[in-house]
Amino acid sequence: MIARYGKLVGVLLLGLQLGGCYTEYGPVEVETRPVSLSTADVATILRPGEKLKITLYGEEALTGEYDISPAGYVTMPLIGAVRAAGRRQAELARDIEGRFRRGNFLQDPHATVAVVQYKPFYVMGEATTPGEYPFRSGLTVVSAVAMAGGFTYRASRSIVLIRHAGEEIWKEYPLSEPVAIAPGDVIRIPERYF
Repeated sequence: MIARYGKLVGVLLLGLQLGGCYTEYGPVEVETRPVSLSTADVATILRPGEKLKITLYGEEALTGEYDISPAGYVTMPLIGAVRAAGRRQAELARDIEGRFRRGNFLQDPHATVAVVQYKPFYVMGEATTPGEYPFRSGLTVVSAVAMAGGFTYRASRSIVLIRHAGEEIWKEYPLSEPVAIAPGDVIRIPERYF
């Protein structure tokens, strides 16, 4: 009889341990490599939903603000759709110059691309005012949570979960490290258990 209850207690404890690993927001991967802010700026890659200022020098009719479509393209007069998402600003500028040159629309085009408005980031979970916030360069998790009013009294002060734009898996980072935020990131502040 005691052995039977011992087995039931063992199964119950195993179930509780496994239940503690479950999250309602999907699979979580623990990020083991340290996060460095000294690497290239996280906002250098263009993403869908961002607004660009494309300047063609000497061509005021073609210069203006353009949105990157959800499919990742910018549509300009004369040259049509140009893939922008996943590229750097200088790379997109060279492609635009080449298209105007190859189409014999402009003799010697010179273009620049600047991001006017980045894709916002989102804060969920145990933040005082979760929601959507405008991205600006140099953001870390701590400064992003500060924008969201700070941590609630139930918030974990040791880890944070981030789902980077275009990814399906949440990554767990320690809050002791300066974790850089990129445009489109979703930050989830989990609840502490003790």
